[in-house]
Amino acid sequence: MKKSKYRRLLTVLPISFILLGCESGDETQDEAENASEAVEYTFTGIEAGSGITELTLGMIEDYDNLEGWEINKSSTAGMITALDRAIENEEPIIATAWSPHYIFAEHDLKILDDPKNSLGEEETIKTIARQGLEEDKPNAYKILDRFNWDIEDMQEVMLDAQEIPFEEAAQNWVDDNGDKIAEWTEGSEEVDGESFHLISTPWDTERASSNVMAIVLQDLGYEVDLTNVDPVVMFQAISEDEGDASLSPWLPTSFGAYYEKFEGQFEDLGPNMSGVANTIIVPAYMDIDSVEDLKPRK
Repeated sequence: MKKSKYRRLLTVLPISFILLGCESGDETQDEAENASEAVEYTFTGIEAGSGITELTLGMIEDYDNLEGWEINKSSTAGMITALDRAIENEEPIIATAWSPHYIFAEHDLKILDDPKNSLGEEETIKTIARQGLEEDKPNAYKILDRFNWDIEDMQEVMLDAQEIPFEEAAQNWVDDNGDKIAEWTEGSEEVDGESFHLISTPWDTERASSNVMAIVLQDLGYEVDLTNVDPVVMFQAISEDEGDASLSPWLPTSFGAYYEKFEGQFEDLGPNMSGVANTIIVPAYMDIDSVEDLKPRK
């Protein structure tokens, strides 16, 4: 549906319903009907195999009103581009997303209610390490075990990285947060070129944390190799000693299946961030508040 037609519907329908004596709830239902049709019963998504993509596929099965809905599986960059374009033109879009994310600082967005909790409750991001890391590299292990930061910290790096490389954004954050770095590294000894292999996932959240940790370890003398892979490969690499650690697992929902598959083959160092969540978002100008407001494909 073209922008002008969508706006015309939003303008005319309320007047029509007032003339007919209908309740405001009917207006909301028609808005949801128009929006569902306008996005062609499709969620704008990211990569196939990502946690939010798999959860959204499950959500479509959970809700009867999502019958016939699909996910446009593209990429994180593709989702963000589509969101930016839709908001610039004030057009409807319904997208998969997650918090933390810099898009919440850039745009006025709404997170749709998910009464069935298909996308899961709030999650934590955990640190995992290969078995034996504490004995082999005690300094690095101690820092990883202490590593913890806030959503605002991560979003600061992510937002900065939209203009400069992630490595520079992470360095800027490290330079500005010496107190936190000191808490993680207290009592740690410098090393002389000892190798360390960080395994991450290719999304901005994990690129932020992994690049910050890489700099912290490099400043202590480690030669850090940072590799971005799919979640299942991340767990496999840590479990098979092909990597030293990862700061990336979202649990218990997003990466829960992979965690269970490899459980017992790695060490869980606990959360490095709390309060993260998978979400379905719409621009604030769309009069939709819940996944249940959406309409099935006719």
